[in-house]
Amino acid sequence: QVQLVESGGGLAQPGGSLRLSCTTSGFDFSLYGVRWYRQAPEKERELVASITNGSGRATYADSVKGRFTITRDNAKKTAFLQMDSLKPEDTAVYYCNAIRITFRKSEYWGQGTQVTVSS
Repeated sequence: QVQLVESGGGLAQPGGSLRLSCTTSGFDFSLYGVRWYRQAPEKERELVASITNGSGRATYADSVKGRFTITRDNAKKTAFLQMDSLKPEDTAVYYCNAIRITFRKSEYWGQGTQVTVSS
């Protein structure tokens, strides 16, 4: 069955770093784009970063540009989000999303991992 499992969250100090992983199984990961979302308490879910399945083109929310990097390893069926220069406002639950929009739309979500940035 399809599974997406996020890991790597935890507590970091402002200016610190964390690396999130999204390990997948049960579907052809190479055909899916990957997105990282986050949701903080009392806020709407926000798209943080995305990477295409083909060229691997990455895009980022303005709030994280220059600080976060999204990558993928198709052989390992895993996506990553490297988070540097963390700020308290980065505190949220981070979710991995895999999506295919051609032929027949298909989308999968992980359960999320908590990231807390606090001094």
